[in-house]
Amino acid sequence: MAYADPAAEARYEVVVIGAGQAGLSLGYYLSKHGLRFTILDDRPRVGDIWRSRWDSLRLFTPARYASLPGMRFPAGSWTFPTRGQMADYLESYASRWRLPMRTGVTAEAIRPTEDGSAGFLVTAGDEEFKTNQVVVATGGFTMPRMPDFAGELDSAIVQLHSTEYRNATQFREGGVLVVGAGNSGAEIALDAANEHETWLSGRDPGHAPIRPESPVARVFLPILWLAVNHVLTVDTPMGRRVRPFVRAHGGPVIRVKPADLEAAGVQRVSARTVGVRDGRPMLDDGQVLDVTNVVWCTGFRHEFGLIRLPVMGADGWPMEDHGVVTSAPGLYFVGLPFQRSFASMLIGGVGRDAAFIAEKIAERAAGRASGPRATVA
Repeated sequence: MAYADPAAEARYEVVVIGAGQAGLSLGYYLSKHGLRFTILDDRPRVGDIWRSRWDSLRLFTPARYASLPGMRFPAGSWTFPTRGQMADYLESYASRWRLPMRTGVTAEAIRPTEDGSAGFLVTAGDEEFKTNQVVVATGGFTMPRMPDFAGELDSAIVQLHSTEYRNATQFREGGVLVVGAGNSGAEIALDAANEHETWLSGRDPGHAPIRPESPVARVFLPILWLAVNHVLTVDTPMGRRVRPFVRAHGGPVIRVKPADLEAAGVQRVSARTVGVRDGRPMLDDGQVLDVTNVVWCTGFRHEFGLIRLPVMGADGWPMEDHGVVTSAPGLYFVGLPFQRSFASMLIGGVGRDAAFIAEKIAERAAGRASGPRATVA
């Protein structure tokens, strides 16, 4: 179990929102700097974000690239952790480093303090946390996205977003349409096809040329890991060109190959699901599918509504520089997609960003009066 932080009876030097891999990595470094902080998370247990994924989920990266700072992932280097193993690892990590946690606490707003002092007020229900500095570590994609016409489907059709899918026992008897052919869609379609006639709808996002479990991958993964950490960064021309695409689109399908879908009997249709006819899902080629189940693997939208400060850009992303919000001194982000590099959003890559942000926080803590005071939006 993680170390339970006592009630917020005094001002914190730092409040971290989110106890995923980004927030925990940051907590590790904040502890090294000797700062008084707490980590807030809305779920009952550390690691629950992973426990809530579908049963057969495994990481795309091997265990050797799935460690957080200071603690090796407890599995063979070239094994691929399950969702349960990842969840338990995060919980063990928080416990080992006695990170001060407040689980089951939903942060609702971050705003400047009202008493004129520098810093922020984080509200969570009836609780208030005063802090000199605050870090948003909730990631970049937090709100499940479904099309508006989903509500027009026949009420007898079982509808699940990918975040709600666990296994095929959730389905009614009959066919399954999986909407969205990225990694989640391909894996869920393969899972569903074991017991149901299954269609997979959506554009082809491309496929990785090799399987992550293959011997060839062991040769290329170290090179790729070097590239996503040190070549594809915001400090290189190549990285700056790639960054907008990474933030706007899903990546190629990593593990499931077209041949796997075909062998499982998945009916792959490149037409997009665009509407409803007679209560059934309709594709953009006019075809109507008579299914009793729909899984929406349509991704997420980024949501930063809790931040009540003018820090959002026209593109909907925070105006930050390597995770530091210059327009609101003392506000930071960690774990955003392509924050400092492609690896920023990867379990084994977020630690570099966390170390950088912790250093900036420690520098500011040593001279808190520096910089202008944040203003409310």
